Amino acid sequence: MMKYYVRTAAALAVALTVLAHAGQSHATVFAAWQVTNVPSGDTLNVRKYPSGSSQKQAAYPNGTVLQMTGRCTGGVNLLDIANQPASQQVEKVRYRWCEVWHDPAQSGNFVTGWVYGKYIAPH
Repeated sequence: MMKYYVRTAAALAVALTVLAHAGQSHATVFAAWQVTNVPSGDTLNVRKYPSGSSQKQAAYPNGTVLQMTGRCTGGVNLLDIANQPASQQVEKVRYRWCEVWHDPAQSGNFVTGWVYGKYIAPH
């Protein structure tokens, strides 16, 4: 009888663990920001690393909507500031690099890159 209870308890523990993990979302959440304030005829460069001297991956004109991962240098997270007025969000990232999720070759191969916060705003 004791073996029955041990097996039942073990089976219940496994079932509860599976249910707990099944309820969690593993989807990545992105923040939509757009390219803005780039001088006329110019584009915003997406860099491999958060530095103006880093390899350029792509360039986007004003109005392009970017998928932001939320991560910015200096510990700023776009998802954490999303409920603030747009002007405050813009000010918080103005001198930061923020990470984007994009497809520079438009081939279905998405990668991360970095844009300078001065040229992005919430969409």
